[in-house]
Amino acid sequence: MNDADVSKQIQQMVRFIRQEAEEKANEISVSAEEEFNIEKLQLVEADKKKIRQEYERKEKQVDVRKKIEYSMQLNASRLKVLQAQDDVVNKMKESAAKELLNVSRDHHVYKNLLKDLVIQSLLRLKEPSVLLRCRKEDLNLVEDVLDSAAKEYAEKANVHVPEIVVDKDVYLPPAPSHHNPHDLHCSGGVVLASHDGKIVFENTLDARLDVVFRNKLPHIRKQLFGQVAV
Repeated sequence: MNDADVSKQIQQMVRFIRQEAEEKANEISVSAEEEFNIEKLQLVEADKKKIRQEYERKEKQVDVRKKIEYSMQLNASRLKVLQAQDDVVNKMKESAAKELLNVSRDHHVYKNLLKDLVIQSLLRLKEPSVLLRCRKEDLNLVEDVLDSAAKEYAEKANVHVPEIVVDKDVYLPPAPSHHNPHDLHCSGGVVLASHDGKIVFENTLDARLDVVFRNKLPHIRKQLFGQVAV
């Protein structure tokens, strides 16, 4: 083999090496580009996930706000209905209170009523000695029925006649008037207490009216409005 042939073979070998090197370089470049694209794609997916999570979070917030607003509107509507019902019931109560006041002005009827209220109070307290308070304007009527009320109680309860002390220093508020409609008032009745003050029974006409209306309020509402308020 002469020098020309050797030189030719060396040139071919060099070309082959260069070609192989270029192919390897291209493979590395493609591989690097693919890795770069994969990382880029992962970043894009991560950004998309964050955006989706943020959207879902805001969507939930909007949903919660809508529920709160709806609940507030519903409660406001219920309150308006209840207020309207209470207004009607309060007018009925005011009318009933006026009727009670008329009862207390009829001395014969009211005197018998006071006796019944005293007996009922004694039966509730079941104390041998009690303190009684009434309105100042009712003092004479109360004193008139006190003895007979105490004896009737004793017969019903099968006990000794109790000692009833009428408080003449402190009285219940007077009857309501047009001049002082917002002042403390009492339509009539009595308040009895044990002497140690531990047991007190308010048996006034106003207290009885409150109890009647409180117990009958759901029934009244149902009759007037066709439903029991929630």
